[in-house]
Amino acid sequence: MSRLAFQPEFRPVLPTVFGVKDYQVFRSTIEQIDDYIVKTGVENRLLAEYMEQTYKGENLSAKRRTSLARNAQRALRYGILRAITGDSFRDLAIRVTDSDLFRWFTYTIQVDGVRPLSKSTVERMEKMFTYEQITSLIHNANRVLANKQAAQEILHRESELNFKRVFADSTCVKANIHFPVDWVLLRDGVRTLIKAIVLIRRHGLKHRISDPAEFMREMNKLCIEMTHTRKKTNAKTSRKMILRRMKKLTAVINKHGWNYHNLLKEDWNKTDWSEAEAAYVLKRMKNVLDQLPAAIEQAHERIIGERRVANKDKILSLYDENVHVLIRGKSGAEVEFGNGLYLAEQEDGLIIDWEFLKDQPPSDSKLLGNSINRLTVEYGKPESYTGDRGFDSAANRDTLDELDIFNAVCPRSVPQLKEKLQDAEFCLLQKRRGGTEARIGIFKNAYLGNPLKSKGFKNRNTRIHWCVLAHNLWKIGSMMVMALEEEKLKRKTA
Repeated sequence: MSRLAFQPEFRPVLPTVFGVKDYQVFRSTIEQIDDYIVKTGVENRLLAEYMEQTYKGENLSAKRRTSLARNAQRALRYGILRAITGDSFRDLAIRVTDSDLFRWFTYTIQVDGVRPLSKSTVERMEKMFTYEQITSLIHNANRVLANKQAAQEILHRESELNFKRVFADSTCVKANIHFPVDWVLLRDGVRTLIKAIVLIRRHGLKHRISDPAEFMREMNKLCIEMTHTRKKTNAKTSRKMILRRMKKLTAVINKHGWNYHNLLKEDWNKTDWSEAEAAYVLKRMKNVLDQLPAAIEQAHERIIGERRVANKDKILSLYDENVHVLIRGKSGAEVEFGNGLYLAEQEDGLIIDWEFLKDQPPSDSKLLGNSINRLTVEYGKPESYTGDRGFDSAANRDTLDELDIFNAVCPRSVPQLKEKLQDAEFCLLQKRRGGTEARIGIFKNAYLGNPLKSKGFKNRNTRIHWCVLAHNLWKIGSMMVMALEEEKLKRKTA
């Protein structure tokens, strides 16, 4: 196992706090998480892997190596805290500065003062580690408790944690977008272009155009009219008439948008922007300009032409391309907009496998084979696999049978289900699977947020990895706190 030798910052002892049971539990859990990642070496292993992979071949001085390692350590601990608290980058930067516990956990409190990180630094640090590095850390942290001696020392239990029983389910991670109404997409595009045009004009580049604010006011008026047409008797005809006016206005703004885009591209050096700043504005404009004709066509087809558009061809957001229509068929969520997420846990509630799907998610039955392969690599071949009826298929039954894995997937066929219900082990595992539904609810609502605020698939995927790590560490920390409380109780009653 690779290790990194460096001296972490000295941390003053936390102040003694009396009362407030909820705070005591929270603080104890954070302290146990710190104790766990340090004493088991999982933190040090991550830092060693990061330094080796990022600065391989570079001749770094001892001082520079220590500085980089400390930054990586802070990045890890800020990432864990943000996933636990659900705070924004700004709110977390403020809370760490103000909280003794958070300063202690992140090594920002030192003998000579407090050196917290800014919100921008916290954001950059969240993207410091690769998916593979965070995934490795998660599995390393889990596998520690697969050792009987470690489980006895850390959790004070007689046996190690069991990673052979797998309980799986899938869900939808909602994207942070408004409901994708066709004509609202036109308003979004117009608003982005007008803001960019105003910004470019403010920095000295001008092209012939009417007052940009007047265009925005006109679009807002049309949106208000479109909203109120539902109350009219001739609503369908009115909606078509208003959309035609919207299309005409959007086309004019689209032309002005291209004019200002090309002007900035050619003469950006006449502004006070750097090349990178100008490139950012150009990228933001081109993203909308490229999609606006398709958004207009989509609105025309659905409202004026009254024709359906296939889900795979729909634009759901101008700012996030990897968002899909997921037909869930559930109460309060007949249709959701986002990405599919597969989660598998072991019987104590630790997440041991996950997959965030960039493309339109396949049926649950298509996810089983790859999950079994990943689990076998990380934890060895499972003894049983439990899922709802969505995971059942003839191919999956054959796969589990060939691998000699107990098939506790709920069958789709009623006769097969009646036969399975005669098996006591199947009933026991299916009863335990009910907790997996709750686990997904906890993970989505308490860690990810509903909807997940991160924009873009890459950032959402990064956030999910951090949340899986924080979820597991919090679960382990809570188990350690419970073990300590039981030990105290035994000593009192002895």
